[in-house]
Amino acid sequence: TTEIYTLSLHDALPISARLLPHMAAPHPILKSYTTYLADTDKSSATSAIVALTDDIRRSTATTMMGLRDELQLAGEALKSCPDAPISIGSLCELFVRFVTRIQEQMEDLTDFEAVKRLLVERGETFARTSLDARTQIAQLGAPLIEDGAVVLTHGYSRVLVALFLTAAKTKHFSVMVAESHPGGSGHTTARKLIEEGVPVTVVEDCAVAHVMPRCQMVLCGAEAVVESGGVVSKTGTYQMAIVAEACKRPFYVAAESTKFARMFPLSQHDLPKSESKREHAAFVGLGPPPNNLVAEKPSRDYTPPCYITLLFTDLGVLTPSAVSDELIKLFD
Repeated sequence: TTEIYTLSLHDALPISARLLPHMAAPHPILKSYTTYLADTDKSSATSAIVALTDDIRRSTATTMMGLRDELQLAGEALKSCPDAPISIGSLCELFVRFVTRIQEQMEDLTDFEAVKRLLVERGETFARTSLDARTQIAQLGAPLIEDGAVVLTHGYSRVLVALFLTAAKTKHFSVMVAESHPGGSGHTTARKLIEEGVPVTVVEDCAVAHVMPRCQMVLCGAEAVVESGGVVSKTGTYQMAIVAEACKRPFYVAAESTKFARMFPLSQHDLPKSESKREHAAFVGLGPPPNNLVAEKPSRDYTPPCYITLLFTDLGVLTPSAVSDELIKLFD
């Protein structure tokens, strides 16, 4: 094991100096991540985990410190992706913590290549766990939907679609889907559910308050679950939660633990700025907007925990107040 912990001259340099030569060209992990993300079965979290595992395979590091630095650089590259979820930073940190906790297994290894093979195996295990989370959450949340219920949802989430399809195996219910402009991801949810025989009604985002009294519950996905137990998700989730509260309807969230993020926003202003690339709807086919018009197209918003009834996760069914405890366990 002596070779594993030997520091090279490269490792002795400050991390900024070690990473600087690699920062000019695009990191190869970006190509891997984009390729895996094109697989409709892989979530952004699973795609990132598999891409990070590939990064270990490519690594030329000869020490754990050098490998950690390379993974840190890969994580920074992933965070720079325009479409990367807000929870990607915490996911990369969680990946490094999970994969590199191999102290006991390393005792019988004599070279660093063997260590890397072990790390790759753990990365593959982490990816399988991420994929399995979808099924676990679907089985936990499906009993929530009663026969004959009308469920309101928003945006597109693979875990949410899995939950609806699991419930549809034993119950008959219908789903109202808000379009989720400006991205329009609600149409993806509608199409996938209709293909499987689930009755769907698509409504405009501005009609959420109009249809809420006809629904028994609201069930949404999330881009990130933050320390307070609140969620960051597609724009419009927050207003849907407010309307649900006003109409005395429960508001549920389904999200994998890989989306748990070490951040504590207090308002919309605390979120990183992110806008949809879609053309402003008011000017589709009407030419460019007036020069003095300011058009905002935020792609995400923050829903405080006070509006959330329960969260369905692969760690169990949680109240918002229980999220901080689970985060401590994940990153302990």
